[in-house]
Amino acid sequence: MSSSYSNADSQFMAQAIEQAQAGIYTTRPNPNVGCVIVKDSEVLSTGFHRRAGEGHAEVNAMANLSVAQTSGATAYVTLEPCSHTGRTGSCAKALLEAKVSRVVCAMQDPNPVVSGKGFELLEKAGVQVSVGLMREQAQALNLGFIKRMSQKMPRVTVKMAMSLDGRTAMQSGESQWITGSAARSDVQRLRAQSCAIITGIGSILIDDSALTVRVNELKLDVDEQDLALMSSMQPLRVVLDPNDKLSRDAKILKQPGRTLRVTAQAVIPGQEDVISLPGADGRIDLVALLSHLACEESCNNVLVEAGATLAGSFVDQQLFDELVVFMAPTILGASARPLFAIDKDKMGLQQRVKLVDQRLFGDDIRLTYHACTQA
Repeated sequence: MSSSYSNADSQFMAQAIEQAQAGIYTTRPNPNVGCVIVKDSEVLSTGFHRRAGEGHAEVNAMANLSVAQTSGATAYVTLEPCSHTGRTGSCAKALLEAKVSRVVCAMQDPNPVVSGKGFELLEKAGVQVSVGLMREQAQALNLGFIKRMSQKMPRVTVKMAMSLDGRTAMQSGESQWITGSAARSDVQRLRAQSCAIITGIGSILIDDSALTVRVNELKLDVDEQDLALMSSMQPLRVVLDPNDKLSRDAKILKQPGRTLRVTAQAVIPGQEDVISLPGADGRIDLVALLSHLACEESCNNVLVEAGATLAGSFVDQQLFDELVVFMAPTILGASARPLFAIDKDKMGLQQRVKLVDQRLFGDDIRLTYHACTQA
């Protein structure tokens, strides 16, 4: 495989990355992939993977091109072309049928069914293959997919909103609304990118939340067709309900899409969307839960929207990859609920996180942290 790239290669791959970003709200559980077809330094066509079961990026990019046009062209693609036939055909074979002479790819597919086989198929047919250009940017688009394929676990983001004094709700549990509308729109975008949203029964009992993606609050520059698709692709709602307290009249059970109830009690045979994952002290086994979501529900990215106790459990057990905290310019006082309910009495037990991004949403600050080793 070749690994020498020109400035033009970088420019075309940047376009492919931009194409891949167009699918971040709709491709799950598939990865986000973009493709650009170039011949004689001219872009002939672009495409991206929009939805599982529909055309992949390479096929979409070549849909309106003839073999005469694509013969001798270069395909810039953000993920290794698939070699197998699933719900759609093999992209590597489609590129061969189009008679492209070169494929520049950002990264190898972490899916063991595909990994390396697409490149092998292309090279055996005489196509020049180059891999690694803008690899980090392509990986950043598919962190959840990569983790599911390599570790059989989803990528976990814990989202919290707090006051300046680190409080999330009043002692009564009242929390609506700490943050402003701009921050809440950003939370809707986080939900829309997630395969599942995890919450605890305590939060549901207090707020009777729906935990849906409200497309009217996304504030995205997309057409009505895409908004309708996003609305129909509601994330799986997961309620941790160890002692079966969820009312059958709860709002979360009456929304489009599925709600999965996770209990520590025995499950009555025939019950749908109820699983039992008992852990220590009558709680839910969070490791088993995440494994179930990855392996049985094909979840790449999971968003935790919960109170201090459940969110604290994910943090304390180091079961998170990313922590997103919205800090509002308000003070709730010492009797209000803390950000995380974690018992630590020594500095040596502290958990360090790495700040990777900070930005304003209206009057609120969004702080994004990644998990790291303890100091």
